[in-house]
Amino acid sequence: MRLFLDTANIERIRQGVRWGVVSGVTTNPTLVAQEGRKDYQLVVKEICSIVDGPVSAEVVVEGVDDMISQARSIAAWHPNVVVKIPATPDGLEVTSRLSREGIRVNMTLCFSANQALLAALAGAAFVSPFVGRLDDIGQDGMALVKSIMDTYKEYDFDTEVIAASIRHPMHCVAAAQAGADIATIPFNVLEQMIKHPMTDAGNARFLADWHRVDGQNK
Repeated sequence: MRLFLDTANIERIRQGVRWGVVSGVTTNPTLVAQEGRKDYQLVVKEICSIVDGPVSAEVVVEGVDDMISQARSIAAWHPNVVVKIPATPDGLEVTSRLSREGIRVNMTLCFSANQALLAALAGAAFVSPFVGRLDDIGQDGMALVKSIMDTYKEYDFDTEVIAASIRHPMHCVAAAQAGADIATIPFNVLEQMIKHPMTDAGNARFLADWHRVDGQNK
């Protein structure tokens, strides 16, 4: 399973790439605004200069023609850009037309196996089931990821599954166990994945012991 960062924070993206574990980014205008940035296109291009992998950028208009026009513009920003299209009837038509043009689509806001099946049939390169939001309303988000993966494997679809709306490290483990191709996560979850108190305590003890030994040698 690959890891993407769900953020528009440039320094956090740089950090994830330095760690060698981040291979893509998902973002949207809301995340850009949270960073105090106003030029969405500029931020996406900057992200693309850092990450050598898919960078999802979202269409924010309605209506098939307007969505297609904006999607084409967004896709032209950088070869790594993937256009996020919502899982709606218009979104299906847009996805189908864009995929025939060679524009990669991440069908987002997916909350059912039916939506994921239609996304694959329409030619989406990625589909993003929102795990955390389903958990919030008492449904099992990871069960949806597993259901989608089982369906895609049965029919050998090329569409990759991005487990989205990840809330904590155990979501990442569950996504991997469900067979998700990708999990897109906030930076704080990435930090939590590597942290463990016993690792910290053990490392501190090893270093303290080394300083005692090293001091005796001097």
